[in-house]
Amino acid sequence: MPKFTAPDGAELHYSDAGHGRALLCLSGLTRNGRDFDYLAPHLPPLRLIRLDYRGRGQSQWTGAETYSVMQEGADVLALLDHLGLDQVAILGTSRGGIVGMYLAAVAKDRLRGLCLNDVGPVIESAGLARIADYIGRNPAARSYAEAALALERACPEFVGVPAGRWLSEAKCHFIATDQGLEINYDPALRDAFLAAMSGGGGDLWPMFAACDGLPLALIRGANSNLLSAETAAEMLRLRPDMRFAEVPGRGHIPFLDEPEAVQVIHEWLGLCL
Repeated sequence: MPKFTAPDGAELHYSDAGHGRALLCLSGLTRNGRDFDYLAPHLPPLRLIRLDYRGRGQSQWTGAETYSVMQEGADVLALLDHLGLDQVAILGTSRGGIVGMYLAAVAKDRLRGLCLNDVGPVIESAGLARIADYIGRNPAARSYAEAALALERACPEFVGVPAGRWLSEAKCHFIATDQGLEINYDPALRDAFLAAMSGGGGDLWPMFAACDGLPLALIRGANSNLLSAETAAEMLRLRPDMRFAEVPGRGHIPFLDEPEAVQVIHEWLGLCL
């Protein structure tokens, strides 16, 4: 599988498939490039690039002090340089959307557009508290079947999820061992997350404002506890040209193969690719 070496020596995994204009997909906080497996079959012909952040998926663990939005943004730029790409469109899920907004603020010339999946400039405390409950901890489940059932029970805000989807999620995000299931990322990410929470997170509205002039899209799970309807409405007020979809029966985060999400992504891609 392809890897590249970041400027500090970290070995980072990515995937690169297809041809044409490039779409870079950035995953959620504890997740990896497989976040976009459900979306990939619904995309038009393009070059689909996915990055595993350091400490996640198949990328090298480099310690809690390196698991930051600024470092992840720097790693994205290093990947683009490695691939010889001047510009990409970015689809960012949760943490990936924050990285995308950060890049709009510090390296706007490298972006062709930004699509935000269930994230914005205000992160609701209820969503953060839920993440704090599980981040960095192995599940109690000892099998993928047990984990799938636990995920379904833990996510009542998700309604009408396709059969087998929770099992696919379990297989994407846990590793089977003789001792049971383990998370497929560095447990030290918990330390980085809690340290960031204690610091208050800062004001993200200036990063959203930095997206001015870029084709922009927003997808929100109608039952999301991380991106409120009020924040989404304010984002739309500030950017009335932003493509927007609210996905019914979904919390944080939509899977992106829902019809509402697919339609908005196609509209957005038509503007930036």
